[in-house]
Amino acid sequence: MKAENENYDKSYTGIDFFRLAAALMVITIHTSPLAGISETGDFILTRIVARVAVPFFFVTSGFFLISRYNYQIGKLSSFVKKTAQIYGIAIMVYIPINFYNGYFSMENLLPNIIKDIVFDGTLYHLWYLPASIMGGVIAWYLVKELDYKKAFAVAAVLYLIGLFGDSYYGVIGNISVCSGFYAQIFQISDYTRNGIFFAPVFFLMGGLIADNHDIVVLDQTTFGKRISERNPYGKKGKGFCQTFFGTGICCGVMLVLMLAEGTSLHYFQVQRHDSMYVFLIPCVYFLFSFLLHFRGKRHVWLRDVSLIVYLIHPMMIVVIRMFAKLLHLQGLLVDNSVVHFLAVTAASVVISVAAVALWSRFGLKQKKHNNDTDRAYIEINLENLEHNVEVLSEAMPPKCELMAVVKAEAYGHGMCAIATHLDRIGVRAFAVATIDEGIRLRRCGVRGEVVILGYTAPERAKELRKYDLTQTLIDYDYACRLNEQGCTVKVHMKIDTGMHRLGFDSDFNFEEILNAFTMEHLVINGIYTHLCVADSLEEDDVDFTKRQIANFYGLLKQLKKEGIHIPKIHIQSSYGLLNYPELKCSYVRAGIALYGVLSAPNTPTKLQLDLRPVLSLKAKVVLLRFVWEGESVGYGRTFIADRDCVIAIVSIGYADGFPRSLSGRGTGVLINGYRAPVAGRICMDQLAVDVTDIPDIAVGMTATLIGWDGAEEIDAPTVAENAESITNELFSRMGSRLGR
Repeated sequence: MKAENENYDKSYTGIDFFRLAAALMVITIHTSPLAGISETGDFILTRIVARVAVPFFFVTSGFFLISRYNYQIGKLSSFVKKTAQIYGIAIMVYIPINFYNGYFSMENLLPNIIKDIVFDGTLYHLWYLPASIMGGVIAWYLVKELDYKKAFAVAAVLYLIGLFGDSYYGVIGNISVCSGFYAQIFQISDYTRNGIFFAPVFFLMGGLIADNHDIVVLDQTTFGKRISERNPYGKKGKGFCQTFFGTGICCGVMLVLMLAEGTSLHYFQVQRHDSMYVFLIPCVYFLFSFLLHFRGKRHVWLRDVSLIVYLIHPMMIVVIRMFAKLLHLQGLLVDNSVVHFLAVTAASVVISVAAVALWSRFGLKQKKHNNDTDRAYIEINLENLEHNVEVLSEAMPPKCELMAVVKAEAYGHGMCAIATHLDRIGVRAFAVATIDEGIRLRRCGVRGEVVILGYTAPERAKELRKYDLTQTLIDYDYACRLNEQGCTVKVHMKIDTGMHRLGFDSDFNFEEILNAFTMEHLVINGIYTHLCVADSLEEDDVDFTKRQIANFYGLLKQLKKEGIHIPKIHIQSSYGLLNYPELKCSYVRAGIALYGVLSAPNTPTKLQLDLRPVLSLKAKVVLLRFVWEGESVGYGRTFIADRDCVIAIVSIGYADGFPRSLSGRGTGVLINGYRAPVAGRICMDQLAVDVTDIPDIAVGMTATLIGWDGAEEIDAPTVAENAESITNELFSRMGSRLGR
């Protein structure tokens, strides 16, 4: 699995290299290299084939921006800011050429400047930058407010409107209403190839490809049959059109169809411009999907070079023409279209590479974040998380699915990061404690069912529906109040079989349970109970658990007799699966086991699964000090040195979730592969450890409080037991100020 994950971590080399190819395609559009050889050939090259270039750039931006797994307003703001800065610099750079072209002598100068800045670009190629800003923002908010399906419908309508203002203009040009409509559009923008009509569909395409590609790659490389059955392409995995050869062939077919479309439109003189085609969308989709199969080392410099080539090539056209005029070489460097293209390309590439090299050498370097800058942090091992999903899934009965319990920041592991990763690899059901946790999951891009296990005020029913959350019915009165809101919501019914916490009483509330199934605004698609001593194999506890199970299934039989359709059922949490794996349910609610540990150390269970810890807790040694024999350390002077010793101050405390109650209980940390006992009381922000016997100790070393260091491990259940608690509490109290 390690090798497979390393393979997955490789960057998108195909995208990096095609960026430069796309930039060169744009040069062909503006230099017409085949014009002196074949007018038809030049048309096919520059007005059809090369038209994939700019949509490719849009899809690439959408791939890294619009994906539901990277759905953060900060990313959008950063994208808009950077693009606007580049656009502003480009506008300033090209002002001399604007003067040379007489741009500032036109009539209605101010309205035209505004129009060009917003839509058309102040030079012909700069339209791409405002289109990127506008298209990216539109696509981002479409996905935020709608799902992908509805967002694509809106973007498709916009593209269709743009299509009839571009390559298909002749179809509607003689219809007075339509021609009048487009006349108004062309007063605002010279083209429908802009950020409103042209760009959004390609940004959305990039985001959708990112989501599906992440799922398929992880699914194909790390999981067996059980998870594969849940991937978005069906039980047989990805289809032919997602394979390497499939995407290549489909791209070729769509390119041929686009060639036929473009040449036909040109032959019948239908087009106003040759920019937008019906088959451009699937052609770019399969092209981009094909490029994703090429993985390897990241080439950031290609991204920068391609951007500069795109921006400066018009200036190189001017320079080459001026150079040719001065040397009387117009016949070679200008009139010869092939040589002209090669000269402009060579000049653009050479200057771009030189600029990137100089910036890399002398430019401002962004500081990279790493663990060396953190005082204390949590490490999350996603490979172990994936392993645990696979192991748990294999242990479940057939047709049973994993419901990942991600409440309380996924037991301290980081809710959004954990849930989105699980969503990527095919997990389709999640459990949270509160409605606000559920809303956070949706805003992080998590799909599938999200069940709220705790109480939600009935007055928030509209939010439940808006975010497609499933609420637990905690009793009959609550069900009535939720139903009275008049807003149809999905619910799971909780049955109290003996824990006496939340739920309908299975012994006394049968009529109320029946009535709840008939309530107009409640869609009951699940029913469950909770086993309160499933973690124990003591005889009395096993008997109690079996009575709970019998009560629950007995209730289901009663409901069937009354003609009630039984929805999905779930009864097992982590220990329910480990000790009662034979139960046939729709879901297993995996919480602590999903994170690779049990609630307490050495707990006997029927199933002994190979679960691997996902979380490690680490902090920095920030200070070393010498303490003489007889001196004390910390609050209350509870540690008195019985020898001359070296004390290390570690930058973590009980405010970070490492319990104060561990003080004086033989608790230690691992430093450089050695155990160092805690000296004195654990403070809010620091703790002290005795490192006298650790060789080569130094400030800046990492102290491991939970996890492995070399051949030594401190496991979380043991730490929790020493604190007179359980792992669940220890993890969920990990402070929010810890980096992950």
